[in-house]
Amino acid sequence: MRAAARQFCRPEGKGSAIADLMRELGLTHGGFYKHFDSKQQLLAEAITKGFEEMEAGNAVRKARPGTELKAIIEHYLSPEHCANRGAGCPIAALSSEIARYPRAVRIEIDRAMQRRIKRLAGFLPGKTWKQRERNCRVLMSGMVGALNLARAAVDQKSRKAILDASKEFYIKAFFRNLHPKK
Repeated sequence: MRAAARQFCRPEGKGSAIADLMRELGLTHGGFYKHFDSKQQLLAEAITKGFEEMEAGNAVRKARPGTELKAIIEHYLSPEHCANRGAGCPIAALSSEIARYPRAVRIEIDRAMQRRIKRLAGFLPGKTWKQRERNCRVLMSGMVGALNLARAAVDQKSRKAILDASKEFYIKAFFRNLHPKK
């Protein structure tokens, strides 16, 4: 699953052939169909795995209590995450293509996103859980857009300017709102 997630999320991964993935894994093309009904099923499971891996290596685990949200923003909008499309956020890597995926795949991607929102919403400001979830959706959509814009930039200086400005904005808008004196 890790190899599939990396392959689908790479810039050259668009339209990845099952034969290419099986070759990378040292397996036969026929063996694929013993485990998956279709490439779409593999894609949905690979994206779900990508979210799980993002959670496992999440900055939240390394952050001091009370600074988790800042750590999430700083990690997500970091030059390292920007440069590592294959091992980063699957939504940012595939956002321009997801709308063209079969409905069953989009449903699985949406479920994975909803799980991510539920895990992160507790770190966001808001008087009610509904407000926290709303703020999480705003933050996630903005960071995905900023990351994609930075990846599209042709030079390092532009990329850094986009990441730094976005990081500063989201920390002020969300983290400072949660912790006014920090």
